[in-house]
Amino acid sequence: MPDDHDIRPLRARGDSARETGSALAKAMAVLETVIDDEYPVTLPDLARRLDMPRQTAHRVVRQLVELGLLQRDVAQDEYSIGARMSRLARRALQRSSRRGGLHAVLVALTERLGETCNLGILDGHEVLYLDRVECDWPLRVRLEAGSHVPVHCTAIGKLLLAHMADAARDRLLKALPLACHTANTLTEPRALARSFAEIREMGYSVNNEEFALGLIALAVPVRDRQGEVVAGLAVHAPAARMTLDSAIAHLPLLEDAAARISDVL
Repeated sequence: MPDDHDIRPLRARGDSARETGSALAKAMAVLETVIDDEYPVTLPDLARRLDMPRQTAHRVVRQLVELGLLQRDVAQDEYSIGARMSRLARRALQRSSRRGGLHAVLVALTERLGETCNLGILDGHEVLYLDRVECDWPLRVRLEAGSHVPVHCTAIGKLLLAHMADAARDRLLKALPLACHTANTLTEPRALARSFAEIREMGYSVNNEEFALGLIALAVPVRDRQGEVVAGLAVHAPAARMTLDSAIAHLPLLEDAAARISDVL
């Protein structure tokens, strides 16, 4: 019997979909394969990679599409994660962050820095705050966990964009209006591309009054066990209280907190 703490996909433990037998195991194997791939996958590719008869793969995929867990691009005959699967994943992450160790890490970090800290992920074309702990200062930006903010002009958003595959990032940016929120907002694709390269080189991202005048933020990556960037951890403050230099001085604390969050994921 597999170890309860082994979170690798079934196929990574040497169990093909054919060996596991059950309909649920087959469905899980299909979902894991689609989730792990950066691009939509075709039915023949799924069947080949899972060592599953094509007729069986077609039946499983059809049921997952009917449930909203997968979606089909009819023109390309490809499959990707469906809206219902995305909603379930977001709700699970939000609840686990509040109930588990993630929230405790945010609380401790906010107490150390004296400023608002939040944890965010990419949700479609926006950043979703999975969790957020507000500081005690009367002057602050009030947003709740579950709020969405733009992806191209926020510290977490730019960080996540910088670590996306080039093709996926290009598709996302082409679908965005790239609204100009302040005079500092980057809206030109080449300027954004240069900023993404700088973020990857520095290891962190900043928001220098790009989303709202008077608001400074710095974000660091949160990685999964494979080293992939899956979220961003940020500190926010009014420019009157925190400069970019003082935000950068907090990097060791932010990086330590991000590492502890990675351990919880």
